Formats: sequence, structure tokens, C-alpha cells
Amino acid sequence: MPRIFAGLFAHGRAAVETGDEAWLRALLDVERALAKATGAGLPDDAFDPERFDLEAIGRAAAGGGNPVIPLVEQLPHGAHAGATSQDILDTAMMLIAKRALGLLLSDASAARAGAEALAREHADTPMIGRTLLRQAEPTTFGRKAAAWASGIADAAGAVAALPLPVQMGGPVGTRDDGVAATVAQELGLAPSPPWQSNRVPVARLGAALGVLTGALGKVGRDVALLSADEVGEVREGAPGGSSSMPHKRNPVASVALVACAIRTPGLVATLLTAMPGEHERAAGAWHSEWETLGDLLRLTGSAAAWARELLDGLEVDGERMRANLGRSSIERSETS
Repeated sequence: MPRIFAGLFAHGRAAVETGDEAWLRALLDVERALAKATGAGLPDDAFDPERFDLEAIGRAAAGGGNPVIPLVEQLPHGAHAGATSQDILDTAMMLIAKRALGLLLSDASAARAGAEALAREHADTPMIGRTLLRQAEPTTFGRKAAAWASGIADAAGAVAALPLPVQMGGPVGTRDDGVAATVAQELGLAPSPPWQSNRVPVARLGAALGVLTGALGKVGRDVALLSADEVGEVREGAPGGSSSMPHKRNPVASVALVACAIRTPGLVATLLTAMPGEHERAAGAWHSEWETLGDLLRLTGSAAAWARELLDGLEVDGERMRANLGRSSIERSETS
């Protein structure tokens, strides 16, 4: 992604596992595992990323439609035995996911814990509930925070439960020589029959990431609304400034959370659109998944990191909540 936006959309620890260097390392790790599984007898340093020119591989990818072809040309004889470019890319994509998910789920868990702590602390802090952007009936801030925690927990649990399968189907998905199971064990991925024409593993992961980002974005949306000057019931612990109005303290974490959540549905739609590919290897649909899933992992990781920071430092103004609740009671009595 453009580095100028990295502070917002490559926030947190997961982003480092979705970039160019992470992809090169994953591709080479898959090739190393394949070489071991096939008994190629190649030394580990043959797959050292420092030996490869990332820029040159990227440029040469245009010649064959993917970066594996120029990568393999730089590998020693005996590597890549019986595998296709899709075998390597699909498995590398799952390895990228595995590495990024460990970090983003840790941040999501911390965000959930932050919401749970707020729920306990403010279990009896009264506030007005709002429906359709209008004041409704009384509730507590603890209940609101508990709903945030529940949404994050449900969504993160669904992501964590997904299998991340190896793919070693060969040219048309018929390879069954046991190599896939050995590669899966080497890489810590789930053993699996070939899925090169079955894109459920990719689409299912993308959809789950979209749901998690939406659950995290819900926190940002609520905090942005509750921190408006006219409401003033919460404040971000580390608000941002304004380029033209020095007096403003903008809810930057909330804004970033909402932005991540708005961007993810389109990416999920791309993965769903790619599912009905042609025959045993799709012509273009499969290619559309690579950057799309990486972007989803990066945005979800950013959202989890923003939510963690937001909930860790959120300031709750119980007195303002009570005052707003009192005003709403007066308005209800006057109109009854």
C-alpha cells in the first residue's frame, strides 16, 4: 500500500506480515517445505530471501502472470518438483494468513478484554440508550461496552476456528502422493485435499475477516458519536489535532476504525466474486485473490490495533451521562 497512508491502514503488528517481504518469505518457505517433502536434498540457505531480488521478481511476473515462475528460475535444480505456481501461491497465501492472524487476533483479544473491563467498571453507570439516532430508554454504559466485547469475541472466535489448508494438487488437482501432508506439517498448516478449483477456504477466511473488522468498527462508530461535543459522554485518551482548528481534539482512533470497516466489504466481495472460476484453474479470478486477501489481513489487523488502543485509553464521563439522561427524562415527561 502507499506508505503515506500506512499510519492509518497499516497500523499495528499484523501489517508487517502482509507486505512484499512477507510474501517472498512465505513463497520461499513453501518451496523449502516442498523440497524437504520430496527429498530434493537442498540446503536451507538456498531459500534465503536475501539471495533473491524482490524487485526483479515482481517485474518478471508479467511474463507468466505470477511471481512464482521467475522465483523458481532462481532456485536450484530439484526444487519445485511436481508443483504448480498455484500450489505455491495458494499455500503461501495461507501461510501469510497464519502469520498475520496470530498478531491481529492477539490485538483483537486485547480489545475485547478492554471492552470487558469497561463493562465491569461501568456496570452501574447509567446513560440514555439511543435507537435510530434518537434518545430511547435508559441503559448503562456497562451494557454498551459488554455488547462491544461480545461482538469482538464472536467474530474473532470465528476467525480463529478456520482451518488454513495446504494446497499441493499438481497441474489439475490430482496429486495424491502424500506430499501435501508433509508440507502441511512442515509449515504448520492444515492437511487438505487439493482445493485449487474450490475457493471456499479463501472466501471463508475473507468473509470472517470482514465480519471481525465490522465488529471492531462498531466500537469506533459508537465512540465517535458519544464523543461529539454536544454529547460528551466519552473521550479518546489520545485524540488527534486539526490542521486548521487548533482547538479541536478529533477522535482519530474511532475515525480509523470506521474507515477500515468501510473498506473491507468491497474486498470481501472480490473474494466471493472469484469463487466461480473456470474448470480446474481459473483465468484471472484466482489471481485477483492475492493482494485482496493481503489487504483484508492488513486492514483487519489495523482495526484490531486501533480498537485495542482506543479501549485501553477510553475516558468515560459518568456525570455527563447522568446529565444527558436527566435531560432526556425531562423531555419525555414534557411530551407525555
